[in-house]
Amino acid sequence: MSPFKKNRRALLVLEDGTVFEGSAFAGEGEALGEVVFNTGMTGYQEIVTDPSYKGQIVAMTYPLIGNTGVNNEDMESAVLHLEGFIVREYQSHPSNWRMTKSLKAYLEDAGKIGMEGLDTRALTRRLRLSGSMKGILSTVSRDIPSLLTKVQNAPGLVGRDLVQEVSCTKPYRWDKGAPEAVSLPVGKSPGNPRVVVLDCGVKYNILRILESNGCEVIVLPAGATGRQILSCSPDGILFSNGPGDPAALPYIVEAARNVLGKAPVFGICLGHQILAQALGGKTRKLKFGHHGINQPVKNLKTGRVEITSQNHGFAVVLESVGHKASPTFTNLNDGTSEGMKAEGAMSVQYHPEAAPGPRDAEYLFADFVALMKKRR
Repeated sequence: MSPFKKNRRALLVLEDGTVFEGSAFAGEGEALGEVVFNTGMTGYQEIVTDPSYKGQIVAMTYPLIGNTGVNNEDMESAVLHLEGFIVREYQSHPSNWRMTKSLKAYLEDAGKIGMEGLDTRALTRRLRLSGSMKGILSTVSRDIPSLLTKVQNAPGLVGRDLVQEVSCTKPYRWDKGAPEAVSLPVGKSPGNPRVVVLDCGVKYNILRILESNGCEVIVLPAGATGRQILSCSPDGILFSNGPGDPAALPYIVEAARNVLGKAPVFGICLGHQILAQALGGKTRKLKFGHHGINQPVKNLKTGRVEITSQNHGFAVVLESVGHKASPTFTNLNDGTSEGMKAEGAMSVQYHPEAAPGPRDAEYLFADFVALMKKRR
C-alpha cells in the first residue's frame, strides 16, 4: 500500500489551472501563496524557519524529507512564516540525537499544511517553464473551480510589503545565541564593534556569526528611521534578508539612504536590493527565483567561483545603479547581480551565513568587521 494513502487527501491548484493531487502529512485547511521550489538536499528545518518565505508555498525537489526531525539549535526564527510545505515523500519515523519533535508536529504546532505524494519533479518543471505562480493548498475542498477562483483573486508578491509581518516589534540584543530585551544603547561602544541590524526578516545565523566575530549585536524593527539607527552609535549597520517586493519598501530605502556614508553598511539579500534602491537603482521580479544551496557565484575581483545559499525572487537591475556602485559578484547561471560595493558599503544577493548551505562566503562577515574597525 502506498504510504500516502493513510493521510488526508490534499490538492494543490496553480493559478494556470494545473492541479496536483496528494496527501496532507501535517495540518489541515487551506493555504494561499506563491509556489516556489527549493533545490537543497539538506536543511529543511532552516528552510521552513526562514522568514524570507513569508507569502510562499515551498516545494522541495529532494524527494525524502523529515528524516532527522526538528531540533532547537537549527532554527532561523522563532516562528514559521511560510504558507505551506510540499515534499515528495515525508519520512514519518525520524531519528537524530538532537531531535526534539518531528517535522509533522512542528508544522502542525504552527498551523501549517504539509503535503506529500505529488510529483514534485513535474511541479518543478512546470514552475521552471512558466515561472513561479500563485497556488492554493487545500485539505477541505475538492471543488477545483472554486479553488482556482480563490487563487486567481489572491494577491501576488509584486507590490506587497511583507517585511512588517515578519520583523520584530521591539529592539533587542543578540547575546550568547539568543535574543535579549534591552534598552537602546547610548554612546559609542568602548569594546567590541557595535552592529545595528535592521530586521527585515533576519535569519538567526546572521546574528550568530556577527556575535562569533566579536560584535555587539543590536536588532531594530524594520520601521526604524535612519536617525533612530544612528542614535545607537553603530560602528556598522546591517540590512537583513526578508520577504516580499523590495520596491514596496520606500521607508527602509529612505533609512538606508540616510545612513550611507555615516557608518559601514552591509546588505544581505533583501538588504542588497534595499541598498541598490538607496543608490538610485531599481529591482525586478525573477521568473522563478533562486531558492537552494547550490548557486554558483563568481567573485569578480579574484575570479574565484563560490557555491552559495540563496533565497530570493527579485533581483537588482545593476545598470540602474550606474557609477554609484561597482559589481562584485555575478550569478553564473543567469548573469544576475549577486553583489556590489560602494564607498563604505558592501552587499550580496546571496546568503553568506548559509543555514543551510555551504560556507564558502562566510569570510564576508570578517571583511565587514575589518571595515568597521578601520573606521572606528
